[in-house]
Amino acid sequence: MSLSGGSFPASIVPAQKKMALETNFLEFNTGSGKDFAQQYLPELYEAEVERYGNRTLSGFLRMVGAEMPMTSDQVIWSEQNRLHVAYKGLAANITVAGAPNVGEFTITPSLVGTGLGGANQTKHAIRANQTVLISDQATGLVTAKLLVTSVTDTTIVCSLYGGNVLSPGLVGTQNVNIFVYGAEFKKGTNGMQGSIEPNFTQYANRPVIIKDTYEINGSDTAQIGWVEVATEDGTSGYLWYLKAESETRLRFEDYLEMMMVEGEDAKTSAGAATHLSAAGYEGSQGMFAAIEDRGNIYSGFAGAAAPGAGALGDFDEILKNLDKQGAIEENMLFLSRSTALDFDDMIAAMAGGGFASTAAASYGLFDNEAEMALNFGFSGFRRGSYDFYKTDWKYLNDASTRGLDKEIDGVLVPAGTSTVYDQMLGSNIRRPFLHVRYRASETEDRRFKNWITGSVGGAYTSDLDAMTVNFLSERCLVTQAANNFVLFKGA
Repeated sequence: MSLSGGSFPASIVPAQKKMALETNFLEFNTGSGKDFAQQYLPELYEAEVERYGNRTLSGFLRMVGAEMPMTSDQVIWSEQNRLHVAYKGLAANITVAGAPNVGEFTITPSLVGTGLGGANQTKHAIRANQTVLISDQATGLVTAKLLVTSVTDTTIVCSLYGGNVLSPGLVGTQNVNIFVYGAEFKKGTNGMQGSIEPNFTQYANRPVIIKDTYEINGSDTAQIGWVEVATEDGTSGYLWYLKAESETRLRFEDYLEMMMVEGEDAKTSAGAATHLSAAGYEGSQGMFAAIEDRGNIYSGFAGAAAPGAGALGDFDEILKNLDKQGAIEENMLFLSRSTALDFDDMIAAMAGGGFASTAAASYGLFDNEAEMALNFGFSGFRRGSYDFYKTDWKYLNDASTRGLDKEIDGVLVPAGTSTVYDQMLGSNIRRPFLHVRYRASETEDRRFKNWITGSVGGAYTSDLDAMTVNFLSERCLVTQAANNFVLFKGA
């Protein structure tokens, strides 16, 4: 068989004769393997029935992220905190002043572990002459607007606007929400006293080393396949490959992505897992772990049983939470099959006035004519001010991976890029919210290393009568602005 056209990696040189050399070893299904379609593989491959279809799982990170080199043992990035001063669930004691200062109130907050500016604060950030709105955390319905008249590091003295009676629901020791909405000064007075220094939250992740190996003895290398190719200079040559090695490579490429999704940080593990860190295994935080730590979790998304009041109501709750975060307009939904069908039913019910009605099937230009193949699936939709693009994620459906359990139903990933402060560059940079960092330098690239050892296949590195194909990568996933991600989990 012959194959014309195409380009080959610089390390692959077709041999003029059928010689199994290291320089003409062909690795199918690689990034450069796009030059070779399946129909050109020998009969050994065609004799197998693909009963599981395309068995590879990688591709998710290529759709939503990027890959960039790094030189250090860890990657550190900083994320902006919120702009406005606010405290949620602040444990405070609110006391009412007596005559002659009726209408004056003293708020004594307990700042440890509270506030949106970071935990364990020693003093609050509210200043005199600022106007604040206070509400009870339980319902959020009991509110009051006050002018701050004086402050200390641990107290806030303020007076009520619009009357001199504070609702009993805001008096005493309880959890309250407070945010600053402006300021008011008298004529001929000094300016604002004190200033607010912005701070940031710093995160880090470490690359993990991933390895795999395929080995074949010298005698069995006779069971190889050949592909004759025509090179660009008009000559022809032969490339050889081993099917088992090809499958090892495919499995390793899937591991590269699965580790980035499922990885766990051994240094932050609790209980019995701490022995990993003591033994020198550091781990790496994957996407699921990052969302669990810093993102949003939604459990028990309603199914088709109640697509209007159920699934749509649940989804609207997610939108309300996104409003409180970055409010990124475009988002990707990577879902399991069951959850994807729940979304389809939810959209169909809204568009057709009821999923069981015949109107739900009358989509498109042809109004459900006999010649039309109905499509009950939706690839995208808009709700509120957000656009969502939906796709099935094979990793969640495959019976040899997450299809074994029902813990994860899908993930919502914001599209676009985020702005972060890069410690190495000393400036703000833009990066995809999800991107992979791999170890590399001028002399060593560990993104995807592949080499042959032994005494077979053109490699003469030992007296072992075998050919060992080695795979190695060192990488980690950076999940930025995880507060904009949503992880769908089973009930």
